[in-house]
Amino acid sequence: MTLPIRLSPGQDLRKAIELAVSAQGCEAAFVLSGIGSLAPAFIRFAGADQVQRIDGDVELLAMSGTVSRQGSHLHAALADPGGRVLGGHLGHGCIVRTTVELVLLLLREWTFSRKPDPLTGFNELAIEPRAPETGS
Repeated sequence: MTLPIRLSPGQDLRKAIELAVSAQGCEAAFVLSGIGSLAPAFIRFAGADQVQRIDGDVELLAMSGTVSRQGSHLHAALADPGGRVLGGHLGHGCIVRTTVELVLLLLREWTFSRKPDPLTGFNELAIEPRAPETGS
């Protein structure tokens, strides 16, 4: 099932996505698309340890990723105030400037979680079928 949502100025992008999925009683979702504007934005570039803060008006050109209760993994392409395009892992604390328009895919039959992966050294996506709900 798809869930289109529009976020308003001042909302925390990541928190709003996770709340929207949780409000649907869903434990796994995917961001199909995301566009809009942020101020500020936070992004971690490939291989970097630290998240970079981007101040000023930032355009959210594209966004995708997985959403779960145990943590989301979101990537974005952003254009900074000079028009330079930056891409990477979307950090916490990105605030909607004027709007963000999203389309989420709710995967009701699945559960996403994060588990340590000895090959990467990171908590990586674990995908499991969702247990059927039983009636009383």
